[in-house]
Amino acid sequence: MGRILAEDGDAIEASADLQNSLLTPIMYLSYFVLLVVLVLVAIFVIKGLFKGNIKNTLIAVGAFIAVIVIAYLVTDGTQMTLKDGDILSANAAHWISAGLVTFYILAGIAILAMVISGVKKLTK
Repeated sequence: MGRILAEDGDAIEASADLQNSLLTPIMYLSYFVLLVVLVLVAIFVIKGLFKGNIKNTLIAVGAFIAVIVIAYLVTDGTQMTLKDGDILSANAAHWISAGLVTFYILAGIAILAMVISGVKKLTK
C-alpha cells in the first residue's frame, strides 16, 4: 500500500508493468481476505443454525425465496441495446427486473413493519 501511495497516479495509469507490480498483489490480498470472510461467515451461520431455532430460519428463507419467485413471475424481460452498443439478453433483463421488484417488495415490507411498530408504540 505504501508503494502505491508513493508512486505517481499518472505513472501507474500509464505503465502496465507498474500496475502489475503494484496493484496485482493488493488484488490477490483482497481476494484472500474476501475468501476468509466468506468462510468464517458460512461457519458461523451454520453453527448458529444448529444452536438456534431452525424452523424459524427455514420459514424466513422460504419467504425470501417466495418473494423472489413472485417478483420473477410478475416481470418480463426483453432484449435491449445498451448505451455502449452492447446487447442485453432477455434473460438478463428479466433477472434485473425481478431483482428490482424484489427490492421494492422487501423495502415495502420493511417500511410497513416500521409503521406498524410505531403505531403499536403510540397506542400503548
